[in-house]
Amino acid sequence: MPRRKKVEPRRIDPDPKYGEVVLAKFISKLMKHGKRSVAERIMYQAMDRIESMTKQNPLDIFKQALTNARPHLEVKSRRVGGATYQVPIEVRSERALALAMRWLINTSRSRGEKSMMEKLANELVDASAGRGATVKKREDTHRMAEANKAFAHYRW
Repeated sequence: MPRRKKVEPRRIDPDPKYGEVVLAKFISKLMKHGKRSVAERIMYQAMDRIESMTKQNPLDIFKQALTNARPHLEVKSRRVGGATYQVPIEVRSERALALAMRWLINTSRSRGEKSMMEKLANELVDASAGRGATVKKREDTHRMAEANKAFAHYRW
């Protein structure tokens, strides 16, 4: 962290097909080894699949999945007097978005379908409906924060 001036967040160009900045961020997180065209192809095929499965706008399904996967609370380890406590803290909006994207991608990769396009499309549909491994991960995080509410006074 710099001591003198505040760090400006990078400006991200919107994705070429839908014109959404959030989708461009998601594609960047999906990308492996700098292969952006592969990541874009996977994402756009998944969006087409979502549209054929649900007969709805795939961008709305994507945004709903991100909203349902976004955590509000998380726990951080704080060391106080030789003991380590799991202290619940509220999640900043940028971090919540980053966690939701990371969880969606990781749970998609661990699914059992044949191709990444199918895995991603099915996980996005599940998350938008409020089910699936990503939403379960968010609920587990919230449950852990709720269980450690007694240590909230260690927050600083």
